Amino acid sequence: MGGTVSPFSYPTTLPALCTSYNSLFLWSPSTLSFYLSPPSLPLCYGFFVAYALRVNLSVAMVDMLNNTDASGNTSTSVSPAHPSPARPKHNHTASVYDWDSVTQGWILGSFFYSYILTQIPGGYLASKYGAKWLLGLGILGTVIFTLLTPMAADLGAGYLIAVRVLEGIGEGVTFSAMHAMWASWAPPMERSRLLTIAYTGAQLGTVVTLPLSGQICFYLDSKLVRHVRLCVCIVGIVWAPLVSNTPSIHPRISEQERLYITSTLNKEVCCKSSWELSLRWDHIPWGSILKSMPLWAIVVAHFSYHWTFYTLLTLLPTYMNDVLGFSIKENGALSALPYIGCGLLAVLGGQLADYLRENFFYRTVVIRKAFSLIGEEQHYKGTERDTHR
Repeated sequence: MGGTVSPFSYPTTLPALCTSYNSLFLWSPSTLSFYLSPPSLPLCYGFFVAYALRVNLSVAMVDMLNNTDASGNTSTSVSPAHPSPARPKHNHTASVYDWDSVTQGWILGSFFYSYILTQIPGGYLASKYGAKWLLGLGILGTVIFTLLTPMAADLGAGYLIAVRVLEGIGEGVTFSAMHAMWASWAPPMERSRLLTIAYTGAQLGTVVTLPLSGQICFYLDSKLVRHVRLCVCIVGIVWAPLVSNTPSIHPRISEQERLYITSTLNKEVCCKSSWELSLRWDHIPWGSILKSMPLWAIVVAHFSYHWTFYTLLTLLPTYMNDVLGFSIKENGALSALPYIGCGLLAVLGGQLADYLRENFFYRTVVIRKAFSLIGEEQHYKGTERDTHR
């Protein structure tokens, strides 16, 4: 690409030096190397940390409960217990608790009661003050309260529920901040692949944390799971210098890449109506938004997806233990298996979606409806198979 790019026109393919948007986990069209994509990989790691903090209690909960019945047996599963190696007796000093299923549900679900409350305020704060520090501070707050989990559990279920609520407040801003950042970074025809790359961090965090938590609980102690959280988050300190709110202030991308991003976004802005451009947070047509049928269609789709997704994410380890009889050692690894496929298909699906939009000129709304429908159907069928075994 030579010369100056007009802010009102942009190339249909990436410049030779501007390959970061095609190269994370995939081969770039202009080079056979992988390298860091701002801000794909940092955001991917941010979601890795967020979900690592979110899911570890699901496995640790299995080990925190007093599963000894009146006859002295330590397995109370519906199915016969699966054979498992003898558990080491040393270093198991963590307390166990007599929480019934209702209390367990409140503990695991309390995170989400506050999680939904900071979504819209998080979007406002990210747009007004920048997404970088909002995302970082949200995760930092979650880290702090997660480290208090063992102490809160010893004080009582009510204290643990309160801590989980505070964790949810911090993590509620993560998706809002991520979308605000991509609004300043993602060229219109690259958004599917970029967002799925960032989202994949959530699946990676789940896949790594669930088996690791199970092994720690089996060989060491459920209290030590919190130290893994701390180590993950200490590594996350390097995240902040790698991220900038906008391409214009990023210190390491090339000028050609910066120009490509800003020109494509300027082109999109020019296509908006003057009414759309005049909207600000101090004058948003909330009435029209709340009466919008497409909006409610998206809400229903998200509700359906997340109902099954978070049910599995939160309760699958308990189901594996109480119903299927898998030990804590096997539990985490088996619970992580669905998210391996989810992560792989998310990346491939994002690539395919943008490929179809760029090369076959399918409308964006058609692609997203089709992919959402296919994903919802397969997710539902998979959940039905798991729960009826």
